[in-house]
Amino acid sequence: MWRGRAGTLPAAIGALCRALPPVSRPAPETFRLAKFDRPEASLQIWRLLYSLLKQIHDGGWTEPDTIGTQIRFVKSVLRYHGYGRPEFYQLPSDGSQGSRELLLAFSWLLNRISLLERLLTVNRVKIGDEASVCTCEDNLSNSWKDRTEIALEPCLKREVDVRYLQWLTGRLRFQWRSLHVDHQEQCKLLHKIHSYTSGCHMDQTIGHFSVTETDLIRQPDSYKQLLQSLESETSRLEAFLEWKRLEPVYWHWMETVLDTLDEDANTFKSEDVCKEKNTLPNANLCCHSASNIIGEIDKLTKDLVTLHDGLHELVNCKKSAWYEKVKSRERTLPDEREFCAAVRTITEAVKLKLSGLKYHCSHKKNGMHGLYRLVFKDKCSASKTGFLSSVSKEPITNVNATEVISELQMEEGTLKRELKQLQEECRHKLDEIAEGLVGVICIPPMKRDWSPLAETGLNQLFPP
Repeated sequence: MWRGRAGTLPAAIGALCRALPPVSRPAPETFRLAKFDRPEASLQIWRLLYSLLKQIHDGGWTEPDTIGTQIRFVKSVLRYHGYGRPEFYQLPSDGSQGSRELLLAFSWLLNRISLLERLLTVNRVKIGDEASVCTCEDNLSNSWKDRTEIALEPCLKREVDVRYLQWLTGRLRFQWRSLHVDHQEQCKLLHKIHSYTSGCHMDQTIGHFSVTETDLIRQPDSYKQLLQSLESETSRLEAFLEWKRLEPVYWHWMETVLDTLDEDANTFKSEDVCKEKNTLPNANLCCHSASNIIGEIDKLTKDLVTLHDGLHELVNCKKSAWYEKVKSRERTLPDEREFCAAVRTITEAVKLKLSGLKYHCSHKKNGMHGLYRLVFKDKCSASKTGFLSSVSKEPITNVNATEVISELQMEEGTLKRELKQLQEECRHKLDEIAEGLVGVICIPPMKRDWSPLAETGLNQLFPP
């Protein structure tokens, strides 16, 4: 069935390459070289993976000085996404080999994280002002656990200085503050543009200009660059549609890549088996006489009897110790009133947790996720809408900004309660550890009077 479509494989790979951003677009010949594990394709695919993942996770691409930095970044991102093939992480840091392993990793990203779709979303030409909103539940707890376990494996091999972690925490907090201040300033500027241009837009649903549209009015000559960007995006979308039509051909070809990988592995195994056969000792040297075998059997029988007697004595000692523990625990059991009070406390806590779960389950269907276009409304019509969905595949829906803010504030309160509970548990553990230390004075850290601002930038975009 697929042999008749062998001629469509170059078209499928060509469409895949054209659907990628121009800055990181590889040659179709690179895929053929990677199938046969040619070393000249390794560096090209390392740079390809680095540029694509950099656009998704950092929002841009700035090529560093060394290839080692690119390789470390790619490995860390793939480990984060849960790629568990050990041969990939054993590739050298100079990028001299492993093009077939890199092809497998690239194909895994295509299928696992919808690489092309995410790249098209990141590099999409944004005409309107948008905001990213997520109020849905994350159902990736298990995959996150797997990612954490995979990421911690190399970290357990070396010790990390606590002072270095404290320095990283402080640096992260400082950058978060700077980001929050920049976001507030952006919201103020957006509010000015939306309010000053209110009523000027042809679409009465929106009613105002965006930043891009305002810049076009101020600088009309910049429309040429915008037109080129739109044409480039259109060509990538056309290539993506062609890729979706020919995608089964590519995955059938990847099956042949896996077959080639298995053939090479079997070849290496057969060579190892031949070496082992050549190094086997002479069978005559391993032969024992019948008397020696009988003596060894008698010795093993005596050892088994001795072990049986020792295990029997150990079981008896464990039973007696267990009975003593049960009797001592029965003496320390609380009376009936204390037991009933403890049961009531646990029951109330369970009811509170279940009520929270019921609330999340009932509101899960209304969760929002994705980019929403910002639409400014004055006080008279502020109750109508706050966001206008423009990126979602679903029909356009209007959402009030105040509802999003209130829901995010409720989620913030839940996270704060969980954080406080975890802090209390850590404090109790530290107190237990401190009690076992002799001649040591534990000084608690200074309390910080800093707390994140409760109001987000959305409050400034849509003031009450």
